[in-house]
Formats: sequence, structure tokens, C-alpha cells
Amino acid sequence: MTTRIPLILLATLSLTGCKTHWDNVREEVAHRRDDAPCDATDLQGMVGQRVDAEMGERLRRGSGAKTLRWAPPNSAMTMDFREDRLTVSYDERMAITRISCG
Repeated sequence: MTTRIPLILLATLSLTGCKTHWDNVREEVAHRRDDAPCDATDLQGMVGQRVDAEMGERLRRGSGAKTLRWAPPNSAMTMDFREDRLTVSYDERMAITRISCG
């Protein structure tokens, strides 16, 4: 019985070391990503412009986002945050009311 306790303790400590190692690897990979998150700062001058597919693609490229999400008037939207997504809200007149990332 007394020999089991040191073995269990040794096994636990070695697994803790593995977790720490993989946490560090995961963090390094996250910092090495080539794709920067979406940035809509420079696009705010487009608020009020008319929306269409071409405008959406220009906005997506200008923000650096991977995906574009349209937010039509009076529609329900998920609240999940995605740093690589651009959301473009517009009104009944098809005019952009908000440009944001997430």
C-alpha cells in the first residue's frame, strides 16, 4: 500500500508536466498565426454607403477578415465572437449603419 502512493504521486506529477508543455506549445502557435484578426477601424467612413455584394467583398478585404456576415434590419444575430469575422449592419434603405468585427 505504501509503495502505491509514491507511484501515484510520480504519475500525477509527470502528467502535470505534459499539460504545461502542451499549454506552452498552444500559446506559441497562437502567437505565430499569419492571419491577423479583423480590424474595422479604417472602414468607418463607409457607414451610410449603399450595400451590395461588391461592397461587402471590399469591406471584408479592407478589414482583413476571413468571413463577412450581413446583418439585415430587424434580424436576430448570434452573439458568438469571432475575431476573423466582419459584421455589416444595414437598414431598410440598404444603407450601412454599422461595421464591426466579431
